[in-house]
Amino acid sequence: MAKIKKDNLNVTGEEMLNSPAPHIHSKWSVKRTMYLVILALMFPTAASIYFFGLNAILVILTSVLAAVATEYLIKLVRKKKFVMDGSAVITGLLLALTLPPTLPLWIAALGSIFAIAIVKEAFGGLGHNIFNPALAGRAFIQLSFPAPMSVWIAPSGFAPDAVTSASPLSDAFKQIGDNFELYMDLLLGNTSGSLGETSALLLLAGGIFLIILRIIDWRTPLAFIGTMAILSLVLGQDAVYQVLSGGLMIGAFFMATDYVTAPLTRTGKIIFGAGAGVLTIVIRLWGGMPEGVCYAILLMNAAAPLIDRYTQPKPYGLKKK
Repeated sequence: MAKIKKDNLNVTGEEMLNSPAPHIHSKWSVKRTMYLVILALMFPTAASIYFFGLNAILVILTSVLAAVATEYLIKLVRKKKFVMDGSAVITGLLLALTLPPTLPLWIAALGSIFAIAIVKEAFGGLGHNIFNPALAGRAFIQLSFPAPMSVWIAPSGFAPDAVTSASPLSDAFKQIGDNFELYMDLLLGNTSGSLGETSALLLLAGGIFLIILRIIDWRTPLAFIGTMAILSLVLGQDAVYQVLSGGLMIGAFFMATDYVTAPLTRTGKIIFGAGAGVLTIVIRLWGGMPEGVCYAILLMNAAAPLIDRYTQPKPYGLKKK
């Protein structure tokens, strides 16, 4: 047995780690988690390339590269170490998947720059941002450039002639065929819309993949989608159409479940998802724009600290006086 000479040695002479709680060790590092999320996002990314071809590839590459380059430069200016942990890639990719296929590339790059520089790094970097960077970037370019952000094309793959078409949630959208055909188009992705908002089936597959790996909690997407479906029925809307169209799937599984900007408690996750569902249907039906997922999640991001505060579990053994 070694002789004890330091305070950080135990009775057997083995070194002890002195650090604040919680003392939890896991194989799931930040980098590993981020890259598994990127892997899940490959489902809708592949669909966007299949349906929109070269347009999708250019928008995605521009957005991702701009996000990574911006984070690198900001870290350089702040004299902080740049770590390729995948968070900037996720921000750029998520932003790209919420953009129209024909959006000018410089606008996509500007959205990524705003998301990283203003929404993420200005607050201290990963783990300190208040709002979801990708959604905040999209809101910024939506408000700044509403015209190009409202141009949609029908899926054409790598065909050179893309036909302008209305998105399913716009007033100009006209249904062709019966409801079953419409539902199948929305489920598979054969509709106009943002790059990653078309194939609800592949977004669901990516979300289930993350739930199985326990990277995201099932409570938030279930509360989000469930609230949307129930309110749609109550308000006389087509619940299946409301759930499958627009950005509900990508928002529920990939954005509302963000570790940093969503509540930590189980009850809080349910409240967060339900609140986002209520706000989404309100904006869709009575707001000035056809889609409400982006702003609904951003508004709930602002409420997340308050939700956590009032849903904290009671410490074991604590009794009120």
